[in-house]
Amino acid sequence: MTATFSYHKSQVIQALRYHFIAKMEIRIMIILVNVFALFSLALYMMSKITPFAFILNAFLWFGLMISFWFILPYFVYSKAETFKHRFTMYFDENDFTLEHEKGKRSWPYTALKTFRETPLFFFYISTAVPFYWYPKKVFRTMTR
Repeated sequence: MTATFSYHKSQVIQALRYHFIAKMEIRIMIILVNVFALFSLALYMMSKITPFAFILNAFLWFGLMISFWFILPYFVYSKAETFKHRFTMYFDENDFTLEHEKGKRSWPYTALKTFRETPLFFFYISTAVPFYWYPKKVFRTMTR
């Protein structure tokens, strides 16, 4: 079976957000920052800290959320050449091949450790490379 696809910027940005939020260390950091923000709010409400300290914490929280939701995905998208290629995937009984104008690479199905699904993509996590993602729409338009 064969599938051809290219990435769209808005979809890749959303997929990068899912990818970053799915990382355990980032989730832990976001939880800790949110707990710290709530603790800061409680201390401010009890008049234990100054308004300046509370405002500073709010700006730090806001900056962190903006960086994970907007800055980091856009930065990764702009630096990665991968998202600008047109790809063709070939599937057979033993392996699958990913090809674009600069080359191609095959992986046996046994190299896939796991996968993750987002609203627009399938993330395939393998032993050989960290992960690859494929738009879901590709699997609806496959040809034999």
